[in-house]
Amino acid sequence: MNTRIPDDPQFNKYYTKHCKYLKLKGLQPKTIDAYARAIRRIGNYFDSQLDNLTSDQLLDYFHDLLDSLSWSAVKLDLYGLKFFYTNVLKKTWEDIPLIKPPKTTRIPDIVTIEQANQIFSATGKVSYRVFFFTIYSLGLRLGEGIKLTIGDIDSAHMRVHIRDAKGNKDRLVPLPEKTLHVLKNFWRLHSNISISWGRLYFVTNHWIPAFAGMTETYTQSSFPQRRESRAITPTY
Repeated sequence: MNTRIPDDPQFNKYYTKHCKYLKLKGLQPKTIDAYARAIRRIGNYFDSQLDNLTSDQLLDYFHDLLDSLSWSAVKLDLYGLKFFYTNVLKKTWEDIPLIKPPKTTRIPDIVTIEQANQIFSATGKVSYRVFFFTIYSLGLRLGEGIKLTIGDIDSAHMRVHIRDAKGNKDRLVPLPEKTLHVLKNFWRLHSNISISWGRLYFVTNHWIPAFAGMTETYTQSSFPQRRESRAITPTY
C-alpha cells in the first residue's frame, strides 16, 4: 500500500499536527515512524478522508492490509490511527474488536559461541567484526549497540550503561574483560584514522565519540549475509 503523503491540504494539516504530537509525547523514534507511516497509508487508502471512518471501512482496510503485511504492521496501523483520533481529531476512540493476531509460540534460534565466532571471522570489515562481537558479548539489541556513548562505559566497575532501551528504560550490563580488550586493541590499530561504527572507541583512559557512520539498516542487512556466506545453521 502507498505510504507517500497524500496531496491534500486538509490531510497535510492533520498529518503535520499528528507528527508534532508524536514527538511531544516522547515516543521512541521507531514508534513515531510507524504511527506516522500508518496515517499516510490509511490516508491514501481513504482518499485523505479520515474524519469519520466507520467500522465497515476499517474492516475493509485492515483486511486488505493483512494480505500484504504482517500482524505486527496491522496492529501498529491500528494504534497509529487511535493516536490520531485521540490527539489530533480530539475524538473519543471506540475500541474496534477487529484485530486479534493468532497466538504463536516460537523457540528462538540460539547462536552458539562457535557459530558466533564463524560469523565474526566471516565479516571482512574489522569495524563491523568488532561491533558484532561487542553486541554479542554484552547481549545488546542492535540499536542499543549503535547508540553507545562515552559515559556509558564504566571500565572502573566493568559495566556498561544501556540508555533509553526498549520501553524507554535504562539498564546496566557487565563489561567482560575480553570485550574491553578487543575494543582497546581496535583503537590501537586504528588510532590514526577516522573510525565509523556507533559513537565510541577507546583513547588512553577515556571513551570518546567516533563511530558515527554505522547505521542500524546496514547492520541488519549485513548480518544475515555474513551468516549465509558461511552456511551457519542452528544446532539442535
